[in-house]
Amino acid sequence: MFTGIVEETGVVEALEPRPSGARLRIGCSTVLADAFTGSSIAVNGVCLTALDLRPGSFAADLAPETLARTNLGESRPGAMVNLERPLAPTGRLSGHIVQGHVDGTGELASLDPLGAGNWWLTVRVPAELDPYLVFKGSVCLDGISLTIAKLEGSLLSVAIVPHTIERTNLRERRPGQRINIECDIVAKHVEKLFSRLEKPGRLTVEKLREEGY
Repeated sequence: MFTGIVEETGVVEALEPRPSGARLRIGCSTVLADAFTGSSIAVNGVCLTALDLRPGSFAADLAPETLARTNLGESRPGAMVNLERPLAPTGRLSGHIVQGHVDGTGELASLDPLGAGNWWLTVRVPAELDPYLVFKGSVCLDGISLTIAKLEGSLLSVAIVPHTIERTNLRERRPGQRINIECDIVAKHVEKLFSRLEKPGRLTVEKLREEGY
């Protein structure tokens, strides 16, 4: 489990296509401190398995599903990515519960300065994710835990504080680029539970008579 609190930004060193999927290599330092072969590291919010660890970098295999559902397949050498290790049992949940299982991608519509180092980020989200997004609810964008500040049609907006801009890859993002989106897992469970509840039929005179009215 992750929290959406980015520990460091890494740099894409290579993306090597494979017959099925691809292998990604990331240059970094902080997240390697206690990493081992097989450990999990979130890259732009995608939970990946660390392989071929070297001083200053690690590799991870990307399945076809990962390439289709996230923006990692568009990675280019030199691109900045957000990195986070799983939450330790003794740690604090400073963000929100993040699984590293991206639901889909949105399109960065705009990133506008608000002054004093603050920014307003707007992302165009796919319609199928709309049921899980609520005003002041949590959302994970490229591995960053954020609070939804505005929902207007297909557009989702969040406020970005100076610390977040300085510590993540948002400072390099441009309109038109794809952003990984993971919706709140609690919202997804609630939606499924309610969808299974028996929906009451339409009230009619006949049904009222059957009930003794």
